Amino acid sequence: MNERFLVVKYIKEFIFSIENLLINLPRKELLVKNRIMNDLYDILEFIYIANLSKDKNIKISIIGKLSMLDFYFERLYKLNIISEKVCMKKCRELDCISKMVYSWLKNES
Repeated sequence: MNERFLVVKYIKEFIFSIENLLINLPRKELLVKNRIMNDLYDILEFIYIANLSKDKNIKISIIGKLSMLDFYFERLYKLNIISEKVCMKKCRELDCISKMVYSWLKNES
């Protein structure tokens, strides 16, 4: 049960840190900015739903959304919109959250 609450805590902290980062994105990247925020809110919603459900597909959806976020950050880095340092930091944070979700999925199997 504690694992679930840790995931919620980390994803909330991640959302707040990303909001500060996205403020400075160029206007032409508005679509990516919106996709990132929508995916983050979807992940948080899926985590709350997964806390009440035994459906594995919800947790698999969380992992898919986290993978997409990793792609968005890689894309922003390749376009020189964010620095390598920022990209690596955010990808490490996503990796940490992914590991939590994987262990949560494994423990409930």
